[in-house]
Amino acid sequence: MIACNDFFQKLRECGTDFFTGVPDSLLGSLSAWLLANDAENHLIAANEGNAVGLAAGHYLSTGRIPVVYLQNSGIGNIINPVASLLHRDVYQIPVLFLVGWRGEPGVSDEPQHIFQGKATISLLEDVGMRTEILCHDWETASEQIEAAYAEMKRSGGSAAFVIRKGTFAPYPFQKEDSCHPMSRERALEVIASSLPEDSVVVSTTGKLSRELFEIRERRGEGHEKDFLTVGSMGHASSIALGIARNTDKMVYCLDGDGAALMHMGAMAVLGQSKISNMKHIVINNGCHESVGGQPTVGFFVHLEEIARGCGYPSVITCETEEALAQTMQTIRERQGLEFVQVMVNAKSRSDLGRPTIGTHANKEHLMNYLLEVRDEA
Repeated sequence: MIACNDFFQKLRECGTDFFTGVPDSLLGSLSAWLLANDAENHLIAANEGNAVGLAAGHYLSTGRIPVVYLQNSGIGNIINPVASLLHRDVYQIPVLFLVGWRGEPGVSDEPQHIFQGKATISLLEDVGMRTEILCHDWETASEQIEAAYAEMKRSGGSAAFVIRKGTFAPYPFQKEDSCHPMSRERALEVIASSLPEDSVVVSTTGKLSRELFEIRERRGEGHEKDFLTVGSMGHASSIALGIARNTDKMVYCLDGDGAALMHMGAMAVLGQSKISNMKHIVINNGCHESVGGQPTVGFFVHLEEIARGCGYPSVITCETEEALAQTMQTIRERQGLEFVQVMVNAKSRSDLGRPTIGTHANKEHLMNYLLEVRDEA
């Protein structure tokens, strides 16, 4: 394993003094080290494309090669700025990418990572990056880093290191305590108990969907009215809007602060959609809890004011279980798009399981329910 301190000292020797990206569980030690030791030169971005823009601006103003870190599921968000901004044929801006390799072929992983894992190296190479798997051995890795920087400085192109699980030695991350009394799972229990029986739920990626699945199991309820968005972070509200336009049922989007911030433009589209059968509920714990607890800006921006500015007709924030229960009853009884922000802490169970229904079955069950409803109408 590579010690985080050794790794970052090597990057500094090569001239890097700025780090940005979106947290990933495989790179959790790296982001924890940065937050503890180099916070002034580190920005957690809203999405991976945002990170590329930050990195480009840093290079343009300093001439020093920055680092962007991401899970491979975020490669799609970097392709446009990499191909149309960084590329040697355009502005020739070198950036070093550290890409967590979820879904590595031959390694058991979740279904949303399977294709992305197989395509990771070819996708990076196709957009013109020098791409290597970073070696676990520090002496070899150090040589790889030196060669990558030499090539970037010579050609002006970018380089990527694909990071396997266990590449970096553990580095503890100290989560900050939250003053909010509810956990996300407790908030979901309150929400689930208040949903209309025939409503449709679209839940965001990460532990939120896993908790919703277990809550349904504990309550003896089916899963055919839920769409568990296990991948495509930040797009649950758009999926929900796409469904709501084609059903008379009320559609509840259960979102997270990190996901809502990642593609916040979706809120502008929602606010102007004139949709009347959708509720957008953002459960805000102020962090990327599903990949380690690294902070978002969720507690520092006013998502309720952003929703109001985007045109949501009704905006509510809840901080207690009692307020949430009352709000859920209130919005259940009326039509119209509504935004509900639920403030929670970052606690979750260590024994939280994963859905036992596969993604194909989840899709088929929901589609069968929606199409049956349309046929009956």
